[in-house]
Amino acid sequence: MRALVSGGTRGIGLACCRLFHAAGYAVTATYSRDEEAANAARSALPGVAFVRADVFDERAVKALFADMGAVDVLVNNAGIDLWRQIQDVTVEEYRRVMDVNMGGAFLLTKYAVAGLMSRGGAIVNVSSVWGTEGGSCESVYSASKGALIAFTKALAKELAPAVRVNCVAPGAIDTAMNAGLSIEERRALEARIPLGRFGTAEEVAQAVYFLATHRYVTGQVLGVDGGGL
Repeated sequence: MRALVSGGTRGIGLACCRLFHAAGYAVTATYSRDEEAANAARSALPGVAFVRADVFDERAVKALFADMGAVDVLVNNAGIDLWRQIQDVTVEEYRRVMDVNMGGAFLLTKYAVAGLMSRGGAIVNVSSVWGTEGGSCESVYSASKGALIAFTKALAKELAPAVRVNCVAPGAIDTAMNAGLSIEERRALEARIPLGRFGTAEEVAQAVYFLATHRYVTGQVLGVDGGGL
């Protein structure tokens, strides 16, 4: 069995790589440009292939599948954040967030589908709590993650019964994306979470693995958010 994880060198993506590899999958993970993180990931998981490929570069995605072949599981995890009031967002920033967060999932799915259908595979998209709730000063990021949820629901119908398509929507997770929060900001967020703490990348990866391997679940959005924000 083979799994492809986009954005796999850190955080949730790296935790997914570790879990699928431990479960016996041959794992390939993509990253965009951070060689330092990629080298650290290679050292931590020498059994995983970490490949540099921009997920919204069609030539790179086509080359990736030409080299790798078909997969049983596709985890669309690659994503970037943008924290800014809407009037301060540039068109270039808007396009970049949409291209990576939604466009990358589109391209990887487009080129993975034939193999996934032949193998009865699964797709798991990594959205966000802001994709369901919307986040102040994160309107573009929220829009991209909301689009990913709609993409999930539509594809689940389109590709059934051959391919199962599901989505996780993480809440506040201990990853690099949240590392810049001040102590006060972190405590304020924790006070809003019913379970009273941030989640871990490993807890999100467990949800991804569940959705990837469950044979009778499709079209679902699983919140991994400690009860909400």
